Amino acid sequence: QVQLVESGGGLVQAGGSLRLSCAASGRTFSSNAMGWFRQAPGKERIFVAAINWNGGDTYYTDSVKGRFTISRDNTKNTVYLQMNSLKPEDTAIYYCASAKSGATWFAMTYEYDYWGQGTQVTVSS
Repeated sequence: QVQLVESGGGLVQAGGSLRLSCAASGRTFSSNAMGWFRQAPGKERIFVAAINWNGGDTYYTDSVKGRFTISRDNTKNTVYLQMNSLKPEDTAIYYCASAKSGATWFAMTYEYDYWGQGTQVTVSS
């Protein structure tokens, strides 16, 4: 069983920054890709960013490219999402997820088998 615990969410003004963290336990963290998704009220959960097992490859949805950075520290079993230049449309619950072994379509929720409980990010205009 894998446990993922997100932290770092909060209320910030437009143009501000937040850094989300996701601490993992329960299986070898460095073996799996990790992803961040978000879900706004009344909308589907959508892909934000992903990182492969060693941090060598990263992937972003177009709307966050140049503003968000995903990274990981395998010595701390933690994945991060640095969010800069935040916009009101970034408001959502943010979830981290651990990808299944052999996953390739990192933007798809079915490629992930463990999810955190989510952390709220609210960006005011």
